[in-house]
Amino acid sequence: MSELTQSAAWRALQEHARNLQSTRTTDLFSADPRRAERFSAEGAGISLDYSKQRITPETLDLLQALARQQGLEKWRERLFGGEPINDTEHRAAAHVALRAPREAKAPVCGQDVAPLVHGVLDRLEAFASQVRSGAWTGYTGERITDVINIGIGGSDLGPRMACSALAAYADGPRLHFVSNVDGAQISALFGEVRPETTLWIVTSKTFTTQETMANAHAARRWFLQDAPESAIARHFVAVSTHQAAVREFGISTDNMFGFWDWVGGRYSLWSAVGLPIILAIGPLRFRELLAGAHAMDVHFRTASPERNLPILMALLAIWNNNFLGCASHCMAPYSQRLERFTAWLQQLEMESNGKGVDRAGNPVDYATTPVLWGDVGTNGQHAFFQMLHQGPAIHAIDFILPLQSEHELRDQHAMLVANCLAQSAALMTGKSAAEVREELVAKGYAGEVLEAAIPHRVFHGNRPSNTVTLPTIDPYHLGALLALYEHRTFVLSVIWNINPFDQWGVELGKQLAQRVLRAMAGGDAVALDPSTRRLLRRLD
Repeated sequence: MSELTQSAAWRALQEHARNLQSTRTTDLFSADPRRAERFSAEGAGISLDYSKQRITPETLDLLQALARQQGLEKWRERLFGGEPINDTEHRAAAHVALRAPREAKAPVCGQDVAPLVHGVLDRLEAFASQVRSGAWTGYTGERITDVINIGIGGSDLGPRMACSALAAYADGPRLHFVSNVDGAQISALFGEVRPETTLWIVTSKTFTTQETMANAHAARRWFLQDAPESAIARHFVAVSTHQAAVREFGISTDNMFGFWDWVGGRYSLWSAVGLPIILAIGPLRFRELLAGAHAMDVHFRTASPERNLPILMALLAIWNNNFLGCASHCMAPYSQRLERFTAWLQQLEMESNGKGVDRAGNPVDYATTPVLWGDVGTNGQHAFFQMLHQGPAIHAIDFILPLQSEHELRDQHAMLVANCLAQSAALMTGKSAAEVREELVAKGYAGEVLEAAIPHRVFHGNRPSNTVTLPTIDPYHLGALLALYEHRTFVLSVIWNINPFDQWGVELGKQLAQRVLRAMAGGDAVALDPSTRRLLRRLD
């Protein structure tokens, strides 16, 4: 048994969960008319209503005791102090430094990196301004109309999500994204853009990422079918730390934008990896995105634990996952602009906290990250909400709702808001057999037909959810929302005593892929397992 599960704080929560086993949230509301006000908090323009969680004030006290036991305050200061808390790679995880104001100190391993961060940001903004204004042209002198970002993981999910979310603010060239090594994705783009007016961004920290470089070389070959080699300088730029590899590809290092080893991929959209965002919405709007994230950083660092959004959301996730046994965590953003949010969050949370050993390398005997999944409302209501309402397993849910829309279809936004609020209410309240019976009798049901119909219409309710609201999906509030979930992920890692900043789990598949490729090229396949060898024979 681990120290965590044997600790007094953990055992107290287990006992408390047993005591609340038969408690209904609706009864807690009946006992406390001010529950909705008590169980809500705000920070950086984001509001959280967590009153529909199956908790009492004692639950929160016990969860806060667990956080204190695990040294959350110390770990938070180490994060903001730029200490090497990524201990398996001996690096800091200093993404907060990327959105610190120019005049602020941003320590990383004893060095103030603010001048470096803003030096790169100034270069990014100058380049983006040239492209957006038409001062930067292609090799034929034509204006750049399309920008294609080639990356994968954090080099794709973050900027792609932000560009989608902020499409209402996009006034630059058209943005496209290529991530999959499946050639169908990039080849489709070849038919949509012209070489003379297309700018390619190749985003890879090491400039060796297999999928990214395969796509980058495919783009290079396509471009050089009609353009001279010298034209690459006007149509390809790199976001990387590897000058030699960038130069070997043919990209001038003048057109290379760097970042640092203390910037993890899934935390990197605030860095040069965010170049597509700057090109889409412009430097001023990108600064607003950074400002919103910084405001959440300040809130996370200074707000009391009882009013601290990232801490509260992480502790509630611990409660649902480790003590109430929720099967998964569903994301339900009620905004079409946030259609890529869940994909971004899946990498952030499951790559960070999908670990089976603690920081000391000991196997854990408790659940770490649950599966995160979901889709935008109201689409999800016609897909998986049936399971959420009536399936035997209970799933925790985050509803995310912008209160104002960026479009003029007010009636439809009102319908969207109504559906979001109704779904969270229905998941909590459910519908009893007595209520179903009364409804059906009023409709004329009777006898065996009535009795047979009732079980299919009962909703058990008592399903926990958060409702996160923000004024609208603009750069500032999007930045705050993303930083909220980043810090939530970090707090979870502290409670579970795991390192959220490495990702060794992705390495094995990469290594085996190289062996399979060698076997496909005629090499020895003996080292492969029998199933893989048989599957390879089907290619013959």
